[in-house]
Amino acid sequence: MRRARFALVTIGLLFSGVPAHAQTYDPSYPVCMQIYGPVGYFDCRYTSLEQCRFLAVGRSASCTVNPYFPQKKPGAPRRSRRID
Repeated sequence: MRRARFALVTIGLLFSGVPAHAQTYDPSYPVCMQIYGPVGYFDCRYTSLEQCRFLAVGRSASCTVNPYFPQKKPGAPRRSRRID
């Protein structure tokens, strides 16, 4: 009886939890639009903040830099090879 109750409680806790969400940011684009509302979400398909802001006009949304977009790291400064 005790094991059955424990199993039921365990199963209940598993199913009553908040559903897991997949990654909301698409790492393919540098800018995301966050849409607000009853079902808020991120739409990451913009190549610039200007493009995103233009398309966000009149919507309950804001544009942000995608934190998962791979940034190019600056390389070591190149020295010019000057021959005199």
